[in-house]
Amino acid sequence: MPHQSEASELPQSNYRWVICALLFFATTINYVDRQILSLLKPILDNELHWTNAQFGWVNALFQGAYAFSYLFFGWFIDRCGIKIGYAVSIAAWSLAAAAHALANTIGGFAVARVALGLGEGGNFPGAIKAVSVWFAKKDRVLATTLFNSGSNVGALIAPALVPPFALAYGWHAAFIAAGAAGFLWLIAWFVYFRDPTEKALAATGPGGEPTAPEPKLPWKALLRYRQTWAFVGAKFLTDPVWWFLLIWLPDYFKKTRGLDLKTMGLPLVVIYAVVTVLSVACGFLTSRLARRFTSLTSLRRTALLTFACTVVPIGFIGHFDLWTAVLVIGIAGAAHQAWSATLMTTVSDVFPKSAVASVIGLGGFVGCFGGMLFPVICGQVLDAFTASGNVTQGYGVLFTCASLAYLIAYALNRYLCPSFAPMAEFPTPLATASR
Repeated sequence: MPHQSEASELPQSNYRWVICALLFFATTINYVDRQILSLLKPILDNELHWTNAQFGWVNALFQGAYAFSYLFFGWFIDRCGIKIGYAVSIAAWSLAAAAHALANTIGGFAVARVALGLGEGGNFPGAIKAVSVWFAKKDRVLATTLFNSGSNVGALIAPALVPPFALAYGWHAAFIAAGAAGFLWLIAWFVYFRDPTEKALAATGPGGEPTAPEPKLPWKALLRYRQTWAFVGAKFLTDPVWWFLLIWLPDYFKKTRGLDLKTMGLPLVVIYAVVTVLSVACGFLTSRLARRFTSLTSLRRTALLTFACTVVPIGFIGHFDLWTAVLVIGIAGAAHQAWSATLMTTVSDVFPKSAVASVIGLGGFVGCFGGMLFPVICGQVLDAFTASGNVTQGYGVLFTCASLAYLIAYALNRYLCPSFAPMAEFPTPLATASR
């Protein structure tokens, strides 16, 4: 495949920021939808009388379905296109979100959560692929960071909006409203989104000469490339850290800092606010630094290593007072989001656009299973240290593991993918690129 110039690949109009805004709102809706059940648990406890173990299994089923959904939608979006593929995903998860209102048993909620997970897996493969066709390489980290900040915004606004809405109109209405928000977004998506690669812009080079189409890689063929495993391995090692923070932070503040439901709210809000602001700032900084680097690989490597090192201080969390710990966790969370945005951007740097969603889907699939496995390990570790009367030390072990995960992932990624050169410059599958 001939290497196309950046100018011939992508439009540079300001309209691309409209696309970024659509992706941001979709990601925000995505994260609000998945949090509603947890936020309404105190109300549902009285109706369902479920145990914590049953509630945990309901959420585990969501995670497993989400993993397989990643895999499917990665393939589906590459085959059917961004516009249709992304629309099918958000229509499916919005319908599933609204369907929670019909559930009145534990089994009913389990089915609804599985349906939600099966729909939500298209968000990131679709969004990353959209960024790859609308943004030049130097701006992709910024665009990815901006739309990905919707996950943090969703985590911030859901606790503020969902409980009072449910108290005013009933918990059924909260799920219906969430589904309706997704369908409203669909209207905007069909009105405003277009794929520039389907136009003549992508069919000609700088001088108007025709360019060869990008190769269509069979899904299984992607597993033969070291570059695929570089992304997948890094996702497996680092995605669980984000899930660890989302799931265990309330328990951490309760068990080690003595906070209750009323007093832990402010620290959690501050953490997600810090994550949101700093992760976006990292995206802007990376975009600005792109002008100072002549090598795309050097730019991406510098960013990934910087973000990996920024997470390390959480390994010393037990030595900090409460608000220092809050700040350190917030910075680590922002570093994770910036790391994740940069890592996903490397997929669009390396792979042809016809394979971007599939590779993102593979990485998301493996990352989700890591996110399922690590909480089980966390529970076992914490149970063991709780039995010995030192749960704080147990959390210290887990935060230490989290602090080192990114450096290990960076080393693995660098070994398997020394260069982020486009696939056109690859040697052969599983061949080692020159160092």
